[in-house]
Amino acid sequence: MFDDAMKKTLTEQANVAVEWIKKYATNKRVRLISHYDADGITAAAIMAHAVKRAGFDFHLSLMRNPFTDGLKKVKQEQNDLIIFTDMGSGQLPLIEQIDANCIIIDHHQLIKDETSENILQLNTYQFEINGNYDASGASISYAVALALDEQNKDLAVYAIAGATGDKQYIGDFTGYNKKLIDTAVEQNIVTEKTSVKLNGKSMKEALYYAVDPYYTGLSGRMEQIIDFLKKLNINPDVKPESLTDEQQKKIHSALLVLLLEHNCEANIIDTVIRPRYYSEKTWGELEQFADLLDCCGKGGHRDLGFALCMNDADAYNEARTYEQKYKQSILDELLKLEETGAEETKSIRYFYTTKSSIGGVIGGIAVNYLFDREKPLFSIVKKPEELHVSCRGNKYLVKHGLDLGLAMETIAKKLNGHGGGHQVAAGATIPQEKEKEFLQLLDSIITTQLSKKKE
Repeated sequence: MFDDAMKKTLTEQANVAVEWIKKYATNKRVRLISHYDADGITAAAIMAHAVKRAGFDFHLSLMRNPFTDGLKKVKQEQNDLIIFTDMGSGQLPLIEQIDANCIIIDHHQLIKDETSENILQLNTYQFEINGNYDASGASISYAVALALDEQNKDLAVYAIAGATGDKQYIGDFTGYNKKLIDTAVEQNIVTEKTSVKLNGKSMKEALYYAVDPYYTGLSGRMEQIIDFLKKLNINPDVKPESLTDEQQKKIHSALLVLLLEHNCEANIIDTVIRPRYYSEKTWGELEQFADLLDCCGKGGHRDLGFALCMNDADAYNEARTYEQKYKQSILDELLKLEETGAEETKSIRYFYTTKSSIGGVIGGIAVNYLFDREKPLFSIVKKPEELHVSCRGNKYLVKHGLDLGLAMETIAKKLNGHGGGHQVAAGATIPQEKEKEFLQLLDSIITTQLSKKKE
């Protein structure tokens, strides 16, 4: 859309996006399309609030990856303006086939700057913002909302929740996210408090359903949890918010020791007790809200997740009823991985699961809490005709050359599939008969990428 000599800043390009909204939404209706995880839902909600406040109606779809079938349906619609959030850059060839004006707001890997005349792209990498760590889909959507009206600054709550849902707090919030959060705190849009993540009606429940952080030997094991708490002289039935200061210090220290005993990386341990952000809009702490959105999006209740971001108290109460079942499904897989481990080749680890919607979630937790930092982890789901692959790495591996998004894109093209994502997290859909070839190519490419580790 713009060449190197005429690069725009994010603010300038956000202003162009606003011009497009006002110019092309001629029927006062905007078509919104977004990813279905916490970042995608909050990104969509930010744009929904912003355009609604500006007097536009909207029609929203939350999609799973791969987006091929969903975009084929969109192609058949009659739309004047479509806004894609937390997706689009990786689907550019498909979007260019749609007969509508399209705005792409994304933080995934950039395929190309230049697009056809009917497409406006705002991708973090165009503005030298690292989409792995410094900004999420929701963060960039917030920039457009602010350009539409500065009164939309209250939507920073959802931007922070989106970035949190994408685990961009690991290693501390940085770059665009950090500026956004600092401003939100200064303006009292969110409040900040340093604490550990304990979410439940009782301490025993909070620790039982602790999946991120995951406490090896404790999470999902009620008998061990009760013994653990009794040794600390903490009543297993006490509410987390009712702990005394002394009890909080005890539980914090004991949990950190547990992580250290299982050789958890320092940057992950640092995320356990850290500054957390709170808002009445999200019924409390933003990471817990992001977890709830993931539960809805990946647990088959996408509409409920979006309703949470539209301040629906009934939706919040309903979503909480699904949360334990969703977390139990994650726990079941983590406990299995803890017990049996993953399969390994020279440069990768991988495991099979039957749950494609949470494969990436399980992989993201396991790579941080169950395995050492030396290899990325891949979850593989066998469908009747396809393999659904999700993969996760870490900052250490990225520093040494890992680029999962590029690996997934490269292999998927060779094997007639679809793939892409970030350096640290990505996914692909591959024809099932190509499984053996996929694993061989994958190991070869990752081995080449990580050859810097030996230099």
